[in-house]
Amino acid sequence: MGPAHPVVIYPPAADGGRRVRAGDHFLGMAYGLLDVAEFLRETGFDDADEAYVETSALIEWRGGGPRTWDHDPNRR
Repeated sequence: MGPAHPVVIYPPAADGGRRVRAGDHFLGMAYGLLDVAEFLRETGFDDADEAYVETSALIEWRGGGPRTWDHDPNRR
């Protein structure tokens, strides 16, 4: 089982944290792939790990991919 809606990871904030949402639900602020994996596990996706977070088609990365955690005010 897993999230019912696609997961969106928003661009990094000034502190490097990225908002994580699944559908209409805010899951939290992630500061790395491990945080995103933990949020997915909390929603019932028991096998989520860092490798899954990097490659899953379920996750939409905005403002940089899974290796982007630094704030860049010019990035969209």
